[in-house]
Amino acid sequence: MSIPSKRAVTAVIVVAAGSGERLGYGMPKAQVPLGGETILMHALRGVVASDVARQICIAVPKGDTALRESISEFTIDLVDGGPEISVVDGGSSRADSVRAAMAVLEEGTELVLVHDAARALTPERVFQRVSDALASGAKAVIPTMPVVDTIKTVAETNGTDTSIAPEVVTGTAPREQLRAVQTPQGFELAVLRKAHEAAGLFDDKQSAAVTDDAMLVELLGVPVHAVRGASQSLKITTPLDLIIAEGLLEGPLGIRWVEG
Repeated sequence: MSIPSKRAVTAVIVVAAGSGERLGYGMPKAQVPLGGETILMHALRGVVASDVARQICIAVPKGDTALRESISEFTIDLVDGGPEISVVDGGSSRADSVRAAMAVLEEGTELVLVHDAARALTPERVFQRVSDALASGAKAVIPTMPVVDTIKTVAETNGTDTSIAPEVVTGTAPREQLRAVQTPQGFELAVLRKAHEAAGLFDDKQSAAVTDDAMLVELLGVPVHAVRGASQSLKITTPLDLIIAEGLLEGPLGIRWVEG
């Protein structure tokens, strides 16, 4: 597998350390079965098929052996010249897992894509769009989809209104300016490391308010660019999400649609 010459040395971090409690399987989310394989295996196949990475680093739950064994088997099956694959113990939070993975990236790595294993069906073209935007000079890139629902801001009701409803609408967000954010999110590695170093100074409330790596980079004042994501890049979080993902796999267009 060759890395396109126009791209700098790129690593992909796959965050697969989530507990998966909301799926109700009693096992790490990445280990949950999906179409005859695990969620993690589907995610890894998408990363490899995209042909953007020289190294793939996977953060798994600390102490896990089943996922490590499946990753080892997956690595053996890769053709010669494929990306180097490494595994690290994830942390107690997503940010901790990303930092653990960044710490072991190969020397000379310039760009990094951070991907949630839970977005197991992300088409390879999404990885390529993010990577191409970085190659064109962006320091941070995210894949997004237009929001189709009307989004309203709300506040808790008080006084006599509490007997009517728990919340009251305070405004309507301009939908044309809203985007649903997906992964992989791409960064210059130096920028992402700086963002996580700054986050190390956050208090608990500030840390809880951060929902993705792009937000950390935004807080540095670095522009974050957006490219088109894919509708099949849903995040598998609940049993309903898993049913939808199974349906996509069984659909007439095959395992991984080209576009969403």
